[in-house]
Amino acid sequence: MSPLDFLSASALEQARLVRSGQLSAVALTRAYLERLERLDGRVNAFVQVLSGRALRHARGKDDEAVRARRGGTVDRLPPFHGVPVGVKDLNLVRGTFSRMGSRAFKYFWSPVDDQMTAQLRRGGFVILGKLATAELGAMPVTETALHGATRNPWDLDVTPGGSSGGSGAAVAAGLLPIAQGSDGAGSIRIPAAFCHLYGLKPSRGRLAHPYGRPDHTALATPGPVARSVEDAAAMLDVMAGLTVGAPHWAPPPQRPYGELLHSAPPRLRVRFTTRSPVVETHPEIAAGVRRVASVLEALGHDVEERPLMDATVAEFLPLWQHFISRLPGVRRGALQPVTRWLADAGREHRDEDVHARQAALSRRVLAWFGDADLWLTPTVPVPPPVIGAWSALSPEDAFFAAAQLGAFTALFNVSGQPAASVPVGLTSEGLPFGAQLAGRPHDEATVLAVSRQLELALPWASRTAHLD
Repeated sequence: MSPLDFLSASALEQARLVRSGQLSAVALTRAYLERLERLDGRVNAFVQVLSGRALRHARGKDDEAVRARRGGTVDRLPPFHGVPVGVKDLNLVRGTFSRMGSRAFKYFWSPVDDQMTAQLRRGGFVILGKLATAELGAMPVTETALHGATRNPWDLDVTPGGSSGGSGAAVAAGLLPIAQGSDGAGSIRIPAAFCHLYGLKPSRGRLAHPYGRPDHTALATPGPVARSVEDAAAMLDVMAGLTVGAPHWAPPPQRPYGELLHSAPPRLRVRFTTRSPVVETHPEIAAGVRRVASVLEALGHDVEERPLMDATVAEFLPLWQHFISRLPGVRRGALQPVTRWLADAGREHRDEDVHARQAALSRRVLAWFGDADLWLTPTVPVPPPVIGAWSALSPEDAFFAAAQLGAFTALFNVSGQPAASVPVGLTSEGLPFGAQLAGRPHDEATVLAVSRQLELALPWASRTAHLD
């Protein structure tokens, strides 16, 4: 069979084939590079492609696999040995530009990997290139003055979301089997919902800070964007160091997540809502989330509808402004209008005031979450907007319009709880949407196990974007 026949396989299955010798990492990498060359001009998911370097690393993976088979040590190879991956351009990859979607970092070249990239290498991945991000990760769409707009493979006129829009678009277009993203207010879950993928935001403290900062109040964390729950769980293990090193300061699970997701969860208390005080939920999305609630009830869980907590974008805004303003080395004059507006306002907020506000909001989120094991909501209350939907608005108005996309997701960045977006279906216009599952602090195991239940009950892998 041609390597092209294996592009639809899961990332874990691709690694198994490479380890066994049925598929070479070089052939697999070359197949993705050829597909990328043919299709990425339409979606603009990659901002830098590392073709020669990726092929050299893939040859090294094949050599390692040959030695392991001869020595009977194949089981010691890392879980994603020889599998291509992309790294979001907010993260550092040695010997590449890390422009962070911004003209302010147009010439920033990194001589080192950050901690997240180092973990991906230890997990056996072959890094194919850097993926598009919103400028400094500030917006839930990926439209930058530096790289242009990233487009959704399901409909090239609409956004794949952001800020991990390149990650979502690349996996949905079949340019990668799996990708790394990061999430500060929904930046993994929003692209996952818009691109019909599975995306997981881990708990705060589950993964080490990419730049080595011990930040117990961080809104953002890296995470996986994948086609399957199993791939995402295994990638979380790699990112967290559970299979290749030491975990960060969150309590480690009893076993790797790649194993725990196959354990049938007990009867759980699931609370759900389809309504937000921030924006009206599209009726087809609300109906889809109710279908998911019915499936969970049929699976034996205790499902009850409750209202969402009453919170506004204005309450969250100082946290986001502060986060954007504290990014180092930013040249204000080179920023896009919305990012500059956020950064300028953020400089007026004192660290201690922002941390106190976040602590108070976090207590409110946890009190509202109550005794539930999981909360089910829409991931995003509306379908993907068209490219440039807010380009004619003032920076403030554009931000508040875009912030509606995070009406259900940002709460769990404030509290640091794990949350995932599960593909649900398509609107009558053929645009994907998702449902969010949020768990108790540090309980990714339950989120993953129930996500797996839904994956089996509502098989979403059969629906794919078609660019060919």
